[in-house]
Amino acid sequence: MKTLEQAIKIFSLWDYDCREVEGHEGGRNKIFICSKAGGKKFVLRISATGDRAENDYLAEAEFVRYLAKNGASVADVIPSANGKLVEVIDGDGTDSVVNWDAGARTDSVAAGDGAAVPVFLSLFEYAKGMLLADNAYRYRDGAPLSEYFFNTGKTLGKIHALSKVYEPVAGHRRPDYFDKYNMEYINRLIPDQYSELKSAIAKRLETLRTLPTDAQSYGLVHFDFSDGNYHIDMDTGAITVFDFDNCMYCWYMFDLANLWLHNEGWTRQEPDPNKRFAIMQQCFELQLKGYKSQTSISDELLNQLPLFIDMVLIENIVDEFECADREGEEVDYEDIEDAAESLINHIHSGR
Repeated sequence: MKTLEQAIKIFSLWDYDCREVEGHEGGRNKIFICSKAGGKKFVLRISATGDRAENDYLAEAEFVRYLAKNGASVADVIPSANGKLVEVIDGDGTDSVVNWDAGARTDSVAAGDGAAVPVFLSLFEYAKGMLLADNAYRYRDGAPLSEYFFNTGKTLGKIHALSKVYEPVAGHRRPDYFDKYNMEYINRLIPDQYSELKSAIAKRLETLRTLPTDAQSYGLVHFDFSDGNYHIDMDTGAITVFDFDNCMYCWYMFDLANLWLHNEGWTRQEPDPNKRFAIMQQCFELQLKGYKSQTSISDELLNQLPLFIDMVLIENIVDEFECADREGEEVDYEDIEDAAESLINHIHSGR
């Protein structure tokens, strides 16, 4: 039986129309929107990248379920007909729906050479509202844009507030930041021709290791909190977050720094760099106001915002090299040039 057909059976989606969403560059999963007339919509995720085990997916699903049950505005995970948050099926290589490159699988996932990569299935609520991009980056009629920035910070703050007291299920734990972002891995991933860039990354990682990792500073974060991963209810302004696929243990400031960087999109028509920076700061102050309505962040870490901006740039660069590696290609330097030059020359966004 093909993978999609198995998923439909497992999640009792017989009378739903399941349409695949066109994937973005570097996407790890197959995504289907499942809908029917007069019924709810769901998001079916099919994952067969081969570099994660069942407990990785369970840790994500359990965190999402915890957030949803405790008042965070997130798209909840839906149990299967068997009551499972994550279902695992065999990948036999015969399904035309699933055709990911299995070359990245690790020994902890694969049963051995030539073994089929397991396929992981999860079903989520469809987040109410729409992407800002699908509304041509126009906010809801009659509401000030300041509401949007406040709400993004407030929504993130609630997630972090709950994360600070979250206890994962024993044996189900998402990775820590340095499990992936360490120079042993980065030296293998990034070719030696980028030695200057690797040196700049190493210096940032060395500094990051000196920062506090107490429960108020460091915990399970979204790690990709941006307008591509939440919907806005254009009637109320409410934001619903989805796609916790990359969540990991990290400083809460990482998600805030990601907000800062994405504020740049609101300033691109302004030619004056100082005015651009001022606008970005105004947006961020509104986001911080919303964030602090739900939880706190120390001045010590806020003062390290430039370092955390660099941290986001490192994530972007690593992602580009990983995508190229999966495709068996070389990175186009133009795709990382701005981020790389910023790290090497200590240039921060907005200036």
